[in-house]
Amino acid sequence: MKIVVPVKRVADPDNANKVNISSDSARVTSEGLEWKMNPFDEWSLEAALRLTEDAGGKKRVGEVVVVSIGPEDTTQTLRQGLAMGAERGVLVEGSDEALDSQSVAQILAAVVKKESPDLVLLGKQTVDGDSNVAGTLLAELLEWPLCNYASTITTADGGKTLTVERELDTGLATLKITGPAVITTSDRILQPEAIKNGVTAPDFKYPESDAGRYASLKGIMAAKKKPIEKLTIADLGVETTVVHHYESFALPPARSGSTTFVESVEDLVQRLSTEARVL
Repeated sequence: MKIVVPVKRVADPDNANKVNISSDSARVTSEGLEWKMNPFDEWSLEAALRLTEDAGGKKRVGEVVVVSIGPEDTTQTLRQGLAMGAERGVLVEGSDEALDSQSVAQILAAVVKKESPDLVLLGKQTVDGDSNVAGTLLAELLEWPLCNYASTITTADGGKTLTVERELDTGLATLKITGPAVITTSDRILQPEAIKNGVTAPDFKYPESDAGRYASLKGIMAAKKKPIEKLTIADLGVETTVVHHYESFALPPARSGSTTFVESVEDLVQRLSTEARVL
């Protein structure tokens, strides 16, 4: 089974206090920020690795290709994916300022057609843009089945068919889809029994974790020798279309630091409505 996992380099959410706006309010500046793999994508990468391994025998039985769009130093994010266990990386040169969900989907569609995987596995959203539509647009461009917010994935035939539980506001829906397909995942994909690939023993349970596996020293050293193919958008023959534009950015107003106590629920509701204006 071959799986393509798109990953994005994002500013570390733990450094949110360092976020600044450019003087013309046109963009969020990256100076002083630290970069990491988008957590949602990291969960999808973990799911992909579980789908392509014999966990009990600690053997790889498939191939995972991590793909990212960004500047040269985005290779560090790809190396993290390779250190976790992915076999190959693909870097498409690009910049956040020239991309949106539509153009990202167009680029990824070209990479996917080039790689011909059995499955594309993405995080349901990124922690910076939070638009939550790139996976849907990608499936539309590829004309492949789509399943969003997957919490479990089961396959027993190398990815030709997949049974997926997806999260809804009212509960869970179970879908059976025929690959190749696009799936976006929720954080519950990391539950110990969320992945069943027909190779790992059915009673095997992964350890409880909220982040998946960490890159071992051995994995980090091995990642240095794994290939990363570098492409341009022109190499892929793609003419991207940016359809979303930000007018301006502004930091939220600073908190006053003062506290006001109220005597009753009625007084609280009245103040929330007339003073805080949140009702």
